[in-house]
Amino acid sequence: MLHQKTALRVAAPVAVLALALTACGGGEDKADAKKPAGKSKAKAAATPAEAASGSEMATGESAEGKVEEEAGNVTYDITAQKVDVGTEAEAQELVQDKAEAKGMVLAVAHMKFTHKGGPALTSDSDAGEGTTIWADGKRGALLIGASDDAPGCEDPYDVESWKTGESHTFCESYLIPANAKEMEVHWSEEDGEPFIWKFPGQ
Repeated sequence: MLHQKTALRVAAPVAVLALALTACGGGEDKADAKKPAGKSKAKAAATPAEAASGSEMATGESAEGKVEEEAGNVTYDITAQKVDVGTEAEAQELVQDKAEAKGMVLAVAHMKFTHKGGPALTSDSDAGEGTTIWADGKRGALLIGASDDAPGCEDPYDVESWKTGESHTFCESYLIPANAKEMEVHWSEEDGEPFIWKFPGQ
C-alpha cells in the first residue's frame, strides 16, 4: 500500500490544503491529516541542560527533543533554519480552490534534525510531524506536498536509514496571510508546549 503522502502526490496535481481552518485556530489535527495510520506521534522532551519546551529559541539555536519512532525513542537536536515565503500568485497556483488562497502566501519552514541518541532508524521518520508555522499569532493552514521538491528539503519517507550523528532537513508548508509582520516556527509534541523560533515577516 502506498503511504498516504505518496498517494496524494499521485492523485493531485496541486498541493492539498489539509487545514483550511487552522488560520482561525481550529481544524483537523496536522499529524492525522498527513501521515499513515498507525504511525506514532512526535514526542518532545528537553533535558535540564537544554531549553525547556515552551521556550523561545534564538536564531540558529537548537532544541533537544525526543521522538517516538518505530525503532524506539530517538533524541534529536532540532533547529528551525529559515522560512521561505512566496508570493500570492504562487499560492493561487498551489490549490484547486483559488478562493482558499486569496490574500495568502506560501511559507516553507526548513527544519534540521540531527540524530543524537537512540536506535538507528530503519523506516521513515516522524520527526517533522511536530512542526507548525504561525503568522502574527495565528496558526497557518497546512499544505501537503507543496515543499516536496523545494531546494534543500528532503522527503521523510525517503529517509529509511538514519544513524546517530546524521542530519536531515524536513520542510513543512503553510499558507499564511500576505504581509504578515512576524512568523514563528513551532515544534512540539502533540499536546505539549512548543519550542518557538521567530522570523521577520515580509
